[in-house]
Amino acid sequence: MTIRMFFASAALMAFATTTYADGHCAAGKTLTEGKLTFATGNPAYYPWVIDDAPEKGEGFEAAVAKAVAAEMGFEGENVVWVRAGFDESIQPGAKNFDVNLQQFSITEDRDKVVDFSAPYYSSAMAVLTRQPVVDNGANATVASLKGLKWGADANTTAVPMLTGLIGPDSDPLLYNDNVDVIEAMKANQIDAAMFDLPTALYLAAVTLEDGVILGQFPAERSQNPDQFGMLMEEGNPLKACVDEAIEALRASGELAKIEATWLYEATGVPVIE
Repeated sequence: MTIRMFFASAALMAFATTTYADGHCAAGKTLTEGKLTFATGNPAYYPWVIDDAPEKGEGFEAAVAKAVAAEMGFEGENVVWVRAGFDESIQPGAKNFDVNLQQFSITEDRDKVVDFSAPYYSSAMAVLTRQPVVDNGANATVASLKGLKWGADANTTAVPMLTGLIGPDSDPLLYNDNVDVIEAMKANQIDAAMFDLPTALYLAAVTLEDGVILGQFPAERSQNPDQFGMLMEEGNPLKACVDEAIEALRASGELAKIEATWLYEATGVPVIE
C-alpha cells in the first residue's frame, strides 16, 4: 500500500467513525462514551435474572436489557452492569448507571423525581394458592376458580378484578392488607388470592412453604395492569433512545418472545382459560 493510499484509507475510516458517532442516538449521552451501563439489584432474583448474573442475558429483565442494548448499538463488552439498591434508585439525584431494571412500577409520584422508559412489561394477574388446594382438584380454568374461597385486600382493586375475571360463587373475605390475606391462607380461612405475577412469584417462593401459582391472566385482561419501566436519572437525554429501542422490540415481536420465554415457559405458570 502506498503512503497516499494509507492516508486515504485512514481518512475514510475516520470519516466513517465520526459519521457513526454523530448519527448514533446514544452518542454523548451515556455515563461512559461508547458503553451502556445497566443496573440491577444486589442480589437479582429469578425469573428476572438467572443465577444473579445479568451479564449472561438470561432471565426476563436481563434478556430485555440485552435486546435493548443491541437495538441501541451496544453489545458485548460495551454493555456494563452495576448494582444499585431499589430505594436509593427511586430517589432524585445523580446515578451510577444509565438505565436500571428492578421491576420498577411506573407511578406518578416516582415520575416526578426520576425518568421512566416506555413500559417493557405489563404485569399479568396471578392466582396464588397452596398445594393442598391443588391436590383437591383446583386447576387453571375459570370454572374451577369460581368454586374456591377467595380473600382480598379491601383497600385495593382486587375485589373488582375478582368479579370481572372470575366471578366467584361466594363473596371474597376482605382483609386490611396483603399480609393478613397471606395469614388467612395459612390458616385455611381462604383458598386463594390474586396478586400481580411478580408479587405472586415472591410469595409462593418465600412466604408460603407450600405456595403454588395456579395460573395467570394475561395483562390485557386486567384493569390498569402494573407497568414496569426502565429507570433513569431525571432529565436523562438517553430516554428517547431507550424508548425508541423498546418500541422497536415491541413492534418486531421480540419483546413478546422474551416474555414468553422467561415469564411463561421458565416459571411454568399456565395461562388461565
